[in-house]
Amino acid sequence: MSHVLPPFWHLPTEQALQQLKSSRQGLTRQEAQHRLIEYGANSLKRQRKSNVLILLLNQFKSPIILILVAAALLSSFLGDVIDTVIILTIVLISGLLGFWQEQGASDAVAKLLGLVQVKATVLRDGQAQDIPNEDVVPGDIVLLAAGDSIPGDCLVLESKDLSVNEAALTGETYPADKFSGVLPAETGLSQRTNTLYTGTNVISGSAQAIVVQTGKQTEFGKVSERLKLRPPETEFETGLSKFGYFLMEVTLLLVVLIFVANVYLHRPVLESFLFSLALAVGLTPQLLPAIVSVNLARGAKQMATKQVIVKRLPAIENFGSMNVFCTDKTGTLTEGEVKIHGAMSVDGKESDRVLFHAYLNAASESGYVNPIDAAIRAHQTFDISGYQKRDEVPYDFNRKRLSILFTKDNTHLMVTKGALKAILDVCSTVEMGAGELIDIADQRDQLQQRADALGREGFRVLGVAYRSFNRDSCSRDDETNMTFLGYLALFDPPKAGIAGTLKDLEQLGVTTKMITGDSRAVAISIIQQVGLPTPKVLTGVDLQKLSDEALMHRVGETNVFAEVEPNQKERIIIALKKAGNVVGYLGDGINDASALHAADVGISVESAVAVAKEAADIVLLQKDLNVLVEGVKEGRVTFANTLKYVFMATSANFGNMFSMAGISLVLPFLPLLPSQILITNLLTDFPEMTIATDRVDRELVNQPRRMNITFIRNFMLVFGLLSSVFDYLTFGALLLLLHANPAQFRTGWFMESVISASMIVLVIRTRQSIFKSKPGKHLLMATIAIVIVTLLLPYSPLASLLGFQPLPIEFLLVLAAIVGLYILTAETVKRIFYQHVQS
Repeated sequence: MSHVLPPFWHLPTEQALQQLKSSRQGLTRQEAQHRLIEYGANSLKRQRKSNVLILLLNQFKSPIILILVAAALLSSFLGDVIDTVIILTIVLISGLLGFWQEQGASDAVAKLLGLVQVKATVLRDGQAQDIPNEDVVPGDIVLLAAGDSIPGDCLVLESKDLSVNEAALTGETYPADKFSGVLPAETGLSQRTNTLYTGTNVISGSAQAIVVQTGKQTEFGKVSERLKLRPPETEFETGLSKFGYFLMEVTLLLVVLIFVANVYLHRPVLESFLFSLALAVGLTPQLLPAIVSVNLARGAKQMATKQVIVKRLPAIENFGSMNVFCTDKTGTLTEGEVKIHGAMSVDGKESDRVLFHAYLNAASESGYVNPIDAAIRAHQTFDISGYQKRDEVPYDFNRKRLSILFTKDNTHLMVTKGALKAILDVCSTVEMGAGELIDIADQRDQLQQRADALGREGFRVLGVAYRSFNRDSCSRDDETNMTFLGYLALFDPPKAGIAGTLKDLEQLGVTTKMITGDSRAVAISIIQQVGLPTPKVLTGVDLQKLSDEALMHRVGETNVFAEVEPNQKERIIIALKKAGNVVGYLGDGINDASALHAADVGISVESAVAVAKEAADIVLLQKDLNVLVEGVKEGRVTFANTLKYVFMATSANFGNMFSMAGISLVLPFLPLLPSQILITNLLTDFPEMTIATDRVDRELVNQPRRMNITFIRNFMLVFGLLSSVFDYLTFGALLLLLHANPAQFRTGWFMESVISASMIVLVIRTRQSIFKSKPGKHLLMATIAIVIVTLLLPYSPLASLLGFQPLPIEFLLVLAAIVGLYILTAETVKRIFYQHVQS
């Protein structure tokens, strides 16, 4: 078979099956496996076959590293073989260390993502089974229901009231009805009523379809580059990128100047070149990507233990920074188990007639599976065997109604239920207690008042209506001139302990806002029951009257958005973001996808429909806000630990730049040999690699924090210059006090540099005193180990190979005094810094 199959919407279904060498029973498992190899995974992302090899090679892709390796090889041809071997060995160890860290992180994340895979139901060997979307192949017979994502471009074989949201591909606002049939070959994309596309989802109804195109060959795949499907960078990612480039530019500029100056001072050109390149490797934050990946991966693993699965790692930062959390009420603030309080006629009395018609409608629907219909069916059973279903107009989120047409004794009856306003809008008469029909205009105010009274008691109110009919089919246009029959009152009690959970979120600096399609009265009742502040409500009608600018000013003070249309959710989220908030949105329904995409962090649940789970950044394995609270805390721990490395890398690099640049121009010899610079860089990396396991102070978890480039720059300047001051103090002590020779100078500065850099990590990792905030076990052990290795290295057999020399005891005592003074000074400067600089 060709990988690009010809147009298929003009083919009869049997011919399409034949052309794809498939059948109504689907493919065999063996054939599906063969096609998966032939066509590749069903993904819009490029598949990497040599993942491990590419990850390993990526550790050495830096131009500076490659130039250093080339220069070292050139040095070996000129006779300096030992130095070459040492440099290449250190570069290899550093690369393998980064590879080991990133590979572990990658494997951990892959396992976590496997827990929340979006799956498709296909026929294999005639049996329905759920498989990951990535394993769907051309020729698969896929079974679709409301809420499902379309796993490939498909031809409809059979359908029942199928309605699909194609807005992402066609731009059409309203759902498209789909059914089997044959269309002319020249039919345009948006008019192909027998075709389903990847990137779209089922709104209502059900279908059986054959997959024709997958992955890059789908209509969505063809435009994926233009649509830029990669999620936008988080503020944290953007900040890291900009800061990394800034440091790289400054470092390269200084390195070039140092090289030119050394050549001008008549030092060996090749040695000066190697020195400059090794300096560049030591000064650039080359481990930053690996450290960030490891931190985020470990954070994702920790969050998984709290029942929170992270689908997109950078979203952890937004999760920790979130200060506004938007949610529906059902299943989060409430138990999520809808129950029937009662069915009432228009005069407010209990009515079996209303309940019967509601049951008739709910028991016969075949479109959108929902808890309301399940509750109606479970509340009371009626004998409806005399009614034959003829047609159905499925529920959708624009109409907010479900209509079903029946026949009984040669008469036709259409029964409709839905949101009260949506039902009243299509009714022209009202059935009174004695069966009398009167004009609805005379009763509209009283009908709404009864519904509002029920709403104030916390009940959600639906309307039930009917209409006599004279045909065997019906459509949306037939929902008119109906007779209003009565009310259906539903209740969903608040979750036990939800008030305490919302209090916990508030204490974490997160404001909860409810966005619901329910009435204003119901929303206010629930808010009061769960203990949120006095509700300030904005309804969907109010929203329509507000400009985007006006809404941006209103969203901050509003904590309840009621009677909201599905397309208004996204507008609320965007307004909150424009007002300067980091917004989280929890959604699990068909109509939540756009709001999940718009939020800084989209949150869904494992039980959500496929389209919501697909759009989310984070998936909760339980629909429980307690899980969310724990996830937010863990997200903030991850964010705090990532920032620790940023602080350490930037301040140390900045200080070393000044130290190395200055002293190399004064000394008659190189202050450190190239191999010594690299071993310094390697040793100081070890403690920083354990940052992901470090303890985080409580105050860094209690409030949301954001990436602040200005704060990081100020931190870099203050602590970088402080580092440089003690470097120059070391230079002075070695040269003027101890009269060190070149080998002793290099050994002394190496020891002071590595030990002070390792120890200072313990100081700047916390805002508290080093004696109050204990470091994590792994960080402390790694720091102690590196100090011991650094002290022993000049006295080991490797010393002569690396150009080190054992130091007399007076050297060690002076260096110890400098390191001790540095740590005490850093503690003092840290306290003053945090008193005067806001993060």
